[in-house]
Amino acid sequence: MICISLAFPVLGGNPFKASAGAGETGMGSFCLNRKSFWSGFNNQALLAFNKHYSFALGYENRYGISELGTLRTALTVPAGNTSLGLFFSHFGYSGFYRNTTGIACGMNLAGNLSAGIQVDCLSERTPGEYDNFQAVTFEAGLVLVPSDKIIAGFHIYNPVPNSLRKYFLPSSITAGAGIDLSKELFAGAEVEMSTGNKPVLRTGFEYEAVKQLWIRGGFSTENMSFTVGTGYLFKDIKLDLGFASHEKLGITSSVSVIYSFR
Repeated sequence: MICISLAFPVLGGNPFKASAGAGETGMGSFCLNRKSFWSGFNNQALLAFNKHYSFALGYENRYGISELGTLRTALTVPAGNTSLGLFFSHFGYSGFYRNTTGIACGMNLAGNLSAGIQVDCLSERTPGEYDNFQAVTFEAGLVLVPSDKIIAGFHIYNPVPNSLRKYFLPSSITAGAGIDLSKELFAGAEVEMSTGNKPVLRTGFEYEAVKQLWIRGGFSTENMSFTVGTGYLFKDIKLDLGFASHEKLGITSSVSVIYSFR
């Protein structure tokens, strides 16, 4: 009972929507327009920018409570102007857990326009006499690159009426933009509206302090969270660390490792 009551408010407005990687965590969970591995599973149109076979593992520890940890893994496969992705996320522990499995595709439609879609299989196991939850839904996104420095995006999650389901599943719409302020500095902002919740604003920046070493920061109005993070690329392996504060519960730490077959 304790775990069930904690899980939904802790994870935010949409507990089934896949969380981003450690790099995105350090940028206030801004991921709609960031050309990176994990962001491609939060806006599938970004998968079109993936040019390498890549595999990643990530773990998120919320407030030092192991029962609220999230383990995620993903794989991307490029194919010309199209890129495919497989995603799996496991939240919780043996007594209560939530799994998300996704199959995604991103494609370049024109010189400056990309689109993507992902099919999600969701499951939740609860203790006692509560019913276990299972559902299938989809999400889709668009990315527009009007210039070399500006990128804009739009994403929709679960555009399926709940009248067609046995259980309630939140929907969300996200829109935002990012800009390269210099060769080393990228910044962006996005707004998400989710069923039954106030709009959430996320802002973040990424600065390449030295070659292949990044420093990140951000802010999210969800739980009034300030974030910091860093990332380092060594040959084909990228290591990211991210930390996010909560106004009442403490610190969430996140780590992820990405290997690209170049």
